[in-house]
Amino acid sequence: MRFGSPKSAGAAQFFHGMEVEGSSGNSSNGSNGKHVNWMEASLEQLTTPLPPWAMRAGARETIYHDPRHTTAAIVTCGGLCPGLNDVVAGLVNKLTDYGVPEGNILGIRYGFRGFYDKEHKPVVLTKQSVDGIQLQGGTILGTSRGGSNIKEIVKRLDMWGVDMLFVVGGNGGNAGANAIQQKCDEANVICNVIGVPKSIDNDILLIDKCFGFDTAVEEAQRALLAAKVEASSARKGIGLVKLMGRQSGFIAMQASMASGVVDAVLIPEVPFTLYGDKGLFKYLEGVIANKGHCVVCVAEGAGQNLLEDDSKANNAGTDASGNPILKDIGTFLKGTLKQHFRDADIKYIDPSYIIRSIPTTSNDRIYCKILAHNAVHGAFAGYTGITVGLVNTHYVYLPIPVIIQAPRKVDPRGKMWNRLRASIGQPNFY
Repeated sequence: MRFGSPKSAGAAQFFHGMEVEGSSGNSSNGSNGKHVNWMEASLEQLTTPLPPWAMRAGARETIYHDPRHTTAAIVTCGGLCPGLNDVVAGLVNKLTDYGVPEGNILGIRYGFRGFYDKEHKPVVLTKQSVDGIQLQGGTILGTSRGGSNIKEIVKRLDMWGVDMLFVVGGNGGNAGANAIQQKCDEANVICNVIGVPKSIDNDILLIDKCFGFDTAVEEAQRALLAAKVEASSARKGIGLVKLMGRQSGFIAMQASMASGVVDAVLIPEVPFTLYGDKGLFKYLEGVIANKGHCVVCVAEGAGQNLLEDDSKANNAGTDASGNPILKDIGTFLKGTLKQHFRDADIKYIDPSYIIRSIPTTSNDRIYCKILAHNAVHGAFAGYTGITVGLVNTHYVYLPIPVIIQAPRKVDPRGKMWNRLRASIGQPNFY
């Protein structure tokens, strides 16, 4: 597992008795003095071994459902992401192409809770009702976090005679799909459960990229370019942009690389300090002295350790999906930058909700359609408890437990991160 920090539960268990660089804990408790670099600790692989191969996705010669008597259901879960409507439309169109009758494709409203919410009944989806929805952002079905009463969901699947369930969601949504599939097995309910991995952060394990990611990078780049204009137009201007990235800094990294205007990039995978000769502020002082302004891009999950002294923020708890509620690194950095650079003109931009709600770019639109079609192919081929994705440029089926065991993260030793650092001249801030 790639540990989120050197003090995470997994890292603490594996490196018990060792002093880990970057950890603020007391190393005298049982430490044998052996030194472990924070980066090595964060990159150790400790989860279930990943499979050496995957099943190629696509249509099969033999199908195990009679389309004329098949009922399918589609549900979208978690936060918004560009491409949700594209996937819904792709699923409906391909199911119809297989011969599923009009009226036998159900859209579940507002996430998993829509299975048993008396106020929001499932809607019937047809080719006509999904025509053109790929041109708008969001999801026509609605979405929500949590609300997964697995027993009630399986009960409804059995009552409604649903033969196929397509779950479009992230780690939480796919975990829910896995739980539904296991409960179906226990209750002897015959239903193929297929996941379509969604993550705007691009943090689904093994998957090359999640749908909506390219769109998010394109829109995030616009925010960075706006910050560049604002910063360069002011005396000692500082443009600060906070982008999505709870545990993984892929959007911040890719958008910064693409824009070519960022001077410092802060992501959750790489720790940083603000003060001292190797701190962020010392580096920014040099950048401002050299060209009169600077642009900083920070992922929302970066630098959480810097806010640990804020006891109120430290007890933020978790959201309905079980994700820890992050402290706001953006406003924190804005405040500390103002304190340190007293005569600077600081412009802070947070485009997160704008990025989440826009329609997809052409590349993402094609990707969503292929994922949806392969999900339908997999269901008719008799697979269940799987998710579909692009792995090493090939469309494949993977067991859901494989992709939900840990988040995918930026490799601080990898080529992409170090290409970015080399292109902008960013040192290590620790």
